Amino acid sequence: MFVKTFGWSMVITVAALILAFIYGGPSAVILCAILGVLEISLSFDNAVVNARILEKMNAFWQKIFLTVGILIAVLGMRILFPLLIVGVTAKLNPVEAVDLALQKGDIHTPGTYAYLLHDAHPQIAAFGGIFLLMLFLDFMFEDREIHWLAFLEKPLAWIGKLNGASLVVGLVGLVIAAQFAGDKQGQVLVSGILGMVTYFLVTGLGALFEVDDEDEDGEVEPEEVAAKAEKIAHPKGGAGKAVGRAAFLLFLYLEVIDASFSFDGVIGAFAITSDPIIIALGLGLIGAIFVRSLTVYLVRQGTLDEFVYLDHGAHWAIGALSVILLITIGTQINEVVTGLIGVVFILAAFLSSIGRNKRLAAGTENLKEVHVSN
Repeated sequence: MFVKTFGWSMVITVAALILAFIYGGPSAVILCAILGVLEISLSFDNAVVNARILEKMNAFWQKIFLTVGILIAVLGMRILFPLLIVGVTAKLNPVEAVDLALQKGDIHTPGTYAYLLHDAHPQIAAFGGIFLLMLFLDFMFEDREIHWLAFLEKPLAWIGKLNGASLVVGLVGLVIAAQFAGDKQGQVLVSGILGMVTYFLVTGLGALFEVDDEDEDGEVEPEEVAAKAEKIAHPKGGAGKAVGRAAFLLFLYLEVIDASFSFDGVIGAFAITSDPIIIALGLGLIGAIFVRSLTVYLVRQGTLDEFVYLDHGAHWAIGALSVILLITIGTQINEVVTGLIGVVFILAAFLSSIGRNKRLAAGTENLKEVHVSN
């Protein structure tokens, strides 16, 4: 199973490193490998969240995620997105943006590709940070049977009983973050609101389409729409698989989440190298494809059902990442810190899940012994 799932990722990794060597020699290979490791370390939580949503989709849409989704992740977010940001910021047409990118240039030199993309970081961080914050809050504000960090999750679930709690907290967080944006306060506020609108738009449309797919009598109750929206955002167990328009909206939701997770990696990559070719090879061909393989592995192995705290750990990592993105609007934070936080939460949740499974198994054995003795 491991070789079957990660085989293509390994082959593509080797191919990417060979291309990097042909392009720039040993130094390019080292930079490419570093970027691949950076992307993977930053995206453990992304893989867990993706897996929970992907398992609700049928086989056809899972394949779409692994094919079309890969193209969007590599070509769209790791190559075209930085070019788009630079083009808009510097008022350049696509050809000029590509030409500027190929000129490379230091991140501290005004007018270079890396400098312009870094200069747009506050707006990017506001959009991605607020989107991920809403995802974290909606998960934590839901009342659920299983808690991992109960001393925090139970109070959060109580706060979630208030109508619009996630919206209020998200707006307050955005306003606080904007205070540290200097002369870009207005741009940060607009970007953050757009991130929030995108989150509600994708989850809301998904809910409406899923209701429409399942109920053709033309009547849609508000409570049902709200329930469907939550189901889209945080799918749980169940035999049914999303198809048709509902599956398409889940796919769209997955891609938006992946894009939000990509922001910190794309921006952070320019602190390592400003060469767009190396960034595309490291973040895209190595990092993004390995994350896709990890997502599929989690789905096929049923890992999330076996290790029940992984969901919680992933969302705590998402919450930490969202806060870090918002902090970086005014203060620089090393990408190593960002990556390690996600890994620590996932690892801690995994170990806690193992401990829980052992306790449950021991309890079952004790019950069997009591039953036999009686």
